[in-house]
This record gives sequence, C-alpha cells and structure tokens, in this order.
Amino acid sequence: MSADDESFHPLGQDWENDLEDMLDDTEYDTDLGMKMAEDAMRVTKGELSEADFHEKYHDEMMDEFGQDDRPTEEAYEEAKKNAGGFAEMLKGLGGDGGDSRRGVMKKMGAGAAMGIGAWGTTQSGEEPSVSAADTGTTETTEEFDTQWGMTIDLERCDGCLSCVQACTSENNLDKGVNWMYVLQYEEDGPDSSRNRLVRPCQHCTDAPCEKVCPTTARHTRDSDGLVLTDYDVCIGCRYCQVACPYGVNYFQWDEPDISTEQIEEDHPDTEGHMMVDERGRWVDSRAPRGVMSKCTFCPSRQDGFAGEEKVGTTACEDACPPDAIQFGDMKRETSDPQRYINNPARGRALVEISESIPSASGLEEDLSGAGSDLQSVLEAAEDLDEELLTVMKAAEIVTENFGEDDADSVQYEQSILDLFDVLESHGLDLDSQEVLVELELASEPGEDEEFEGADEDAAQGALVDYAGSPSSNFKLLEDIGTNPNVVYFGNEPGPNAEQTETPVMYSDIEAERANGESIQLVDNRMDVLEEETVGDFGVSL
Repeated sequence: MSADDESFHPLGQDWENDLEDMLDDTEYDTDLGMKMAEDAMRVTKGELSEADFHEKYHDEMMDEFGQDDRPTEEAYEEAKKNAGGFAEMLKGLGGDGGDSRRGVMKKMGAGAAMGIGAWGTTQSGEEPSVSAADTGTTETTEEFDTQWGMTIDLERCDGCLSCVQACTSENNLDKGVNWMYVLQYEEDGPDSSRNRLVRPCQHCTDAPCEKVCPTTARHTRDSDGLVLTDYDVCIGCRYCQVACPYGVNYFQWDEPDISTEQIEEDHPDTEGHMMVDERGRWVDSRAPRGVMSKCTFCPSRQDGFAGEEKVGTTACEDACPPDAIQFGDMKRETSDPQRYINNPARGRALVEISESIPSASGLEEDLSGAGSDLQSVLEAAEDLDEELLTVMKAAEIVTENFGEDDADSVQYEQSILDLFDVLESHGLDLDSQEVLVELELASEPGEDEEFEGADEDAAQGALVDYAGSPSSNFKLLEDIGTNPNVVYFGNEPGPNAEQTETPVMYSDIEAERANGESIQLVDNRMDVLEEETVGDFGVSL
C-alpha cells in the first residue's frame, strides 16, 4: 500500500475497488457493505464501540435484509453470563432455503490480483516480537476456555504445497478454491527469493468479518474461538469478504463437485459429522452453492468426530513434511504453538531430531553388555551419538514440565524420556557432573566450588547452534486490532515485496477427494472463473 493510499482496507485501494465492483454485481447494497466493513475495522481498532456500530446500521440492515441478527454489545455480555454461551444463542437461528439463497447472486465478471506487499509492514522501525502473553484475548472480545491457533515457521517451509493439497482433500474443495496459500516473494533481489508466506484464515479473536454478517452465519464458536460459517444460515451477501483484512473468503458459485452423500460415504464412522459440528451446525467441509467459505481449522477434528487422536490437529499440519506448522491451544503453555512461541529453537530442534531418535527397545538391545560410562554408551549405541544426546538433554533442561501428560508435544518429549529411562537403567546418570560437562551443558566447577548442575544458557545455546533461531516473529496486520491467532516465524514481507514462482508449481500437484477422483491444484482462480466452476477472486500468484 502506498503512503498516499486513502483506502480503509489494509490491502489497499486496488483491493478495495475490486471488492466494491464485486458487490456491484450482487443484488445487495454495495454502499452499505463497504461502509460496514470500514466501521467494523474501526471497531477492532477501538475507534468505535460494538453498541454504536450495531445502532448505526440496524435500520439499514433491516431495510436491506429484513433482519439484523448481529448481537449488540449487551447481547454479548448477556451471552457470557449464560451457561450456553454465545454459540448456543446463535444455534437456533434459521436461514433462507437453498433455492432462494442461490437466486440472489449474480456472477462476478472479473478477478483481482494482489501483490504480497499488501501484507507488508508499512511502519518504520522494528516491530515488537510476539510473546506467549500476546496471544490471548483482548479486553474487548469474547473469552474462551480454548483458543485454537497455530504457529508457522516460514524459514522451515520448503514450498512443497503439501498443506494446500491436504486442505483440498480433507475439505473436498472444488478446483481453485484454496483455503490455504503458499506464496513466495523477494524484496532485494534473488538472494531473498526463499522468503515465503503461508496464508490460512487467521481466526481472529476480534473478527471484523463476523461483525458485518446480517444473519450471524459468520460467527466465533463459543467453545474454542474458531471463526466459522454456518452454511445453512449464510445468504451469500459477501459482506464478510469485504470486511476481511486478509482476503481469505470464497464464494461457491455452482453445485460443488463432491456431494454431501459422497462425503458421508467417505467417512462412514462419523455419521456425517465431517460436515456438522458438535452443536449440529453445518460449518465444516466445502460449502454448498451460494454461500461463503474459508479455512475452518478443521472443527470436526477438534470435536472428536475424526477420532480422539485428531483433536488438536489440522490436515495442513499433519501433511507438512518439514513440520513448519504447529497447531494447538494458544491458551495452554504446554501446547505445541505456545512452546514454539516461547522457544522456537527448542521447537525446531525437536522437529529436526524426531526422525533420528532411536527406539527405546533398540537402544536397550545395543547397550547389552556395554559399559555404563558416556563413551562406552555412545560407542555401543548404533543410532545415538553425542550431538543427538546433547540436543535431547538440552531440550529437557530448558523445558519446564518436560513430558507432562497434557503437553501437545508429548510424542516428542515422551520418546526422549523413554530413552533417558533406558540410559538411567543402564547406569548412565545424565544429570551427573561428568556427563553434563562432557556434553558442554554445564561448567566444570572450580577447586573450592560446588557443582551447580545444568546450565540453561548453555543448553539454549546448544539448541540454537543445532537448529537455528528465526530472524523474527510477527502476526499479519497486527496493528489493526483483530488479534489474529496465527503467529509467524521468519521474515515479515515489506511493502515492496514482489511475488515470485514457488519452487513447486500448483499445476504439478493433485489432490484426491471423497469420490476417489483427483483434481489438479490451481494457483490463479481466474482460470477457474473463466471455466465457470468458481466465480470469485482471491490471491493470484
């Protein structure tokens, strides 16, 4: 965005103009949608109260839609007091039938391209780093027991597009409807071309897209802070698309390629719950014709319908080969994303050694008959060397409550503790002065000094030396007050960032869906628009 750009939208005047053109091609009031989006962002910035926002547009919403189910500030407060919460208040809301909903939209005739610099920082000076304390809710927003979110380590991302492929398969998306994008950019020449940005929905704690929805189809789930769309309630007005600062919304024009029956057949043990959440609301998988959709953070998984082992996971996270994505509860210190935020070098190190950690049974077999000193152990262990042992011990030293049962990363930590148990049983004391000094995780005490045990600074240094530490961390467009629940590690794109081709082309990747058929991914949704399968605009690479 240029310095003289007077657009209210964070993505700039060109983006705002395209949004306005899009609304012009619907049967809904363009000026109302644009004004509400601008004021919704004023609410997130603290410049306008929820109550004033509701009152300002109530009469116009009633005139345009015949309803205004947007909750007032008082309704928010009342919902908090009730046991059912805000989500239960919304649960009974109805919506137009499919035929009437589909009839209100006209096809939009053009797409839009947006440079990655639109997400870039426009302020001078260094942005503050994100800490664990920064990821909670603000005073002006709902409080949840759980807040699902993720960290994305952009310096680990290799641009393979596995996350985009997995999202398409998991949600049975039509060709070109990418709920996730991987973008590559450069700012100062070819040396910086490895910079990437992975863009799912940010699941903002204070989401402006929710504030403009006349039917509360777009809503924040009371139990876990997910920002979702109730497909049965959405009327397709697309006001949420205008109010979204991140450009993540999609409109489903034609009948989806995959029917609901095919989705249910592909998940026979879930009784259709891969689409309907625990409240009975249709908020998951691909959208039906005539409604909005976006990344959902896989609510069916979070509700346990895909199995308890899938709770706290997403399809994109599972599919990421370099484990650049960490998903979990942003309010729990032992969740994967919070531990990554607190110590990214530790998180990176655990990821990198995860495939190298030997099995406890294999190590026990290797040590049979070997000496119990460190060197004898390392000589006898086929898959354990000094560097790997140092990294594992360093991770334990810097981690409070290492291996706790409620830790998301327990699969990493517990496997390390299992190995440590084998070593301890064999007679190697990993907390002894001899071992810690040998591993350079403690200092040799002076002649008249007592041994002080492990040195956390030395352990942290070992992790940084092994896995590196990210150049920075940030949230996208954090200054507009939406409180996004995605934290990035790596370079934040600047305002002059220019997109380049990803190392793996979208056209080289296929995704398999519930009907068993595969589709080729598409990075430019205009191509699909011209084929009349999806009419909408999004990111164009």
